[in-house]
Amino acid sequence: MKIGIMGFGATGAAVADFALASGDEVFVSESRPSSSFEDILKRSGNNIRAEFGGHTKRLLDADLIVKSPGILPDEKILLAAVRRGIPVTGELDFVFSRVPRPSRIVAITGTNGKTTVTSLVGKILKKHNPRTYVCGNIGAPLASVAAGITSRTTVVLEVSSYQLEDARTFRPDVSVILNITPDHLEHHGSFKAYVEAKSRIFKNQLPTDYCVLNRDDAVCAGLSDKTPARAVFFSIRRVLARGAYFKNDVFRLNLDGGREKMRVNLSLPGEHNTSNAVAAFAAARLAGAPLSVIKAAAEDFKGVEHRIEFVASKKGVSYINDSKATNVSSVEVALRSLSDGIWLILGGRDKGSPYSPILPLIRKKVKGIFLIGEAAGKIYEELSGAAPIFKSGTLKAAVVAASKKAVAGDTVLLSPACSSYDQFENFERRGEAFKKIVKGL
Repeated sequence: MKIGIMGFGATGAAVADFALASGDEVFVSESRPSSSFEDILKRSGNNIRAEFGGHTKRLLDADLIVKSPGILPDEKILLAAVRRGIPVTGELDFVFSRVPRPSRIVAITGTNGKTTVTSLVGKILKKHNPRTYVCGNIGAPLASVAAGITSRTTVVLEVSSYQLEDARTFRPDVSVILNITPDHLEHHGSFKAYVEAKSRIFKNQLPTDYCVLNRDDAVCAGLSDKTPARAVFFSIRRVLARGAYFKNDVFRLNLDGGREKMRVNLSLPGEHNTSNAVAAFAAARLAGAPLSVIKAAAEDFKGVEHRIEFVASKKGVSYINDSKATNVSSVEVALRSLSDGIWLILGGRDKGSPYSPILPLIRKKVKGIFLIGEAAGKIYEELSGAAPIFKSGTLKAAVVAASKKAVAGDTVLLSPACSSYDQFENFERRGEAFKKIVKGL
């Protein structure tokens, strides 16, 4: 086939490699200049025809167009493709239409916690079945592992709202929605549209499949009657006759008529991580992992990089990297997890949500705020008066300034509430930069 690929980031490049290996002709259309992609083109052996710096009608010489996540579906060139009858799809549908159906597909989404839960479920299921791939929004694109997928493979996917909005045929055996709070509103246009994108994770599930939902989250709880799959709740606040919950330091799994319980020595701090663990245990159990494997893998799990990650202690001041906190509710989780005496670094590219929900926690726990990036002005207006605010501009300036004000017992916390794209390639690069700056103090 002639495959047109719109966007040449990590996903687009992986889809291009997969399509080339399948014998397809590939044409890539990318809005950024070619200088950013020299390594990718060299790795492909220059077998990829491409255009850079904008999208032209050359993309329309295709049997199928695969759109990278995050590109709006109303782009002119995509509307032109639809008018010509050229199918437009996303990575999830494209890959799973071309590989054998895996023995299990577990897909995890949510506004917060999905990387932690995906990593934990992946660790458990990899211990149960070594032929397990952990991929998706977590780092490695699904297309990058597609060649190895067989009917005996387990695939554990972190899926974002961007990926799900393009999904029309994608069907996991076990879907998980951890929570839904306002995020990516600048892309989806409204909270309702964002919830609809998240809900696509279960749209094609069968009555024999499972959908794991957070009973403690009002939006998730309201989705239980909309999924065609068997809804399974998890909770850390209530006892569930059917579902998974945590009470008196015991994880309880009341699933498919069984009543199981286990104590697990988790190394992950915070109530939010207890909730993440309950969700992960339920998903892994429904995917076939025995309790003994779940317990062993969970007790060996150390968490994920860039999420409330301790970096160093200098002169009694703790430095915490929470670069993955790209929305306001993630910052709320971080603030609740830490003691008072916080010097908070906020900012980056605004995502359309208000910052006011964290005002009570800032008044209670934060000694000062250092602002960076494009959203500094908006954040200043919304949080002014809650704590002293300093406009630092850059991450380095913010860390250095915070280190001078912090005293023994304080914490300098990078928890930006924004995406990184104004100053960094992604949140990982931002977190790595923070750690490098801290170590150089």
